[in-house]
Amino acid sequence: MEKFDYQTHKIIHGDSLEALSNEVADNSINLIFIDPPYNIGKNFNGHKDKWATDEEYLSWCYEWIDMCIKKLKPNGSMYIMTSTQFMPYFDIFIRKQMTILSRLVWYYDSSGVQAKNYYGSMYEPILFCVRNPDNYTFNAQDILVEAKTGAKRKLIDYRKNPPQVYRSEKVPGNVWEFARVRYRMDEYENHPTQKPIALLERIIKASSNVGDTVLDPFSGTFTTSFVAKQLGRKSIGIELQEDYVKIGLRRLQLADEYKGEKLQKEIRAFETKKMQVQTAPLLNLFENQPDETSVY
Repeated sequence: MEKFDYQTHKIIHGDSLEALSNEVADNSINLIFIDPPYNIGKNFNGHKDKWATDEEYLSWCYEWIDMCIKKLKPNGSMYIMTSTQFMPYFDIFIRKQMTILSRLVWYYDSSGVQAKNYYGSMYEPILFCVRNPDNYTFNAQDILVEAKTGAKRKLIDYRKNPPQVYRSEKVPGNVWEFARVRYRMDEYENHPTQKPIALLERIIKASSNVGDTVLDPFSGTFTTSFVAKQLGRKSIGIELQEDYVKIGLRRLQLADEYKGEKLQKEIRAFETKKMQVQTAPLLNLFENQPDETSVY
């Protein structure tokens, strides 16, 4: 296990269960965001997220869920994701220990190939849970969205005296529409299930305050830690895969190199072509210069 710690941000390279057990104190975390392997066969840098049986997968999940709950402060919150087929098991297991305040749907459009013989999946479920329903952080004013009834349609609420236009802003409902991270997006990193910055911004703004500590036990591209840093929170990110740890070190600016390797964002194919187009005129210019040795 490797640890990279700079001021208020920590990256732990190792197994989540081991790191949670040995490196994160109980009752120390304000907010946990969990985006674990879904057990659907995704390829994470050569490692398939597929267990031999569903029972083995759920047993593993229940173990780290129990540990994460212990890490939360008494007024802490947890957001947890998984596939649609496993979320019912998570829901039943978690509600015995925490209060589930909202069952969220992250909806996204998809222009790719969809199912032809059944209804394709266009969303991922998220549970918003708290340890104490009478004492938790929820910064409603920080996540307001447009209320079209008032902002665009200008409808009048005649129940009020005097009647007035409906409010132009509201707290988001439980269906969130954020675009998935695509290859050509600036925030894209080489990871099969990267979560968008906008999704984490809403979660972290709503359920933590400046100076709070945010934990992500399956960090992937470290979007949670990245957003936490941007918003003035502390962060702890745990990740098993070395290549993803390098992404985290770079995104959080915790290191310029790793084991002698300079950390820099991977250049995508379209960026390479763009660079070639931009440098072509310069190459032609140098090629057309007279040979100084032939002048004299």
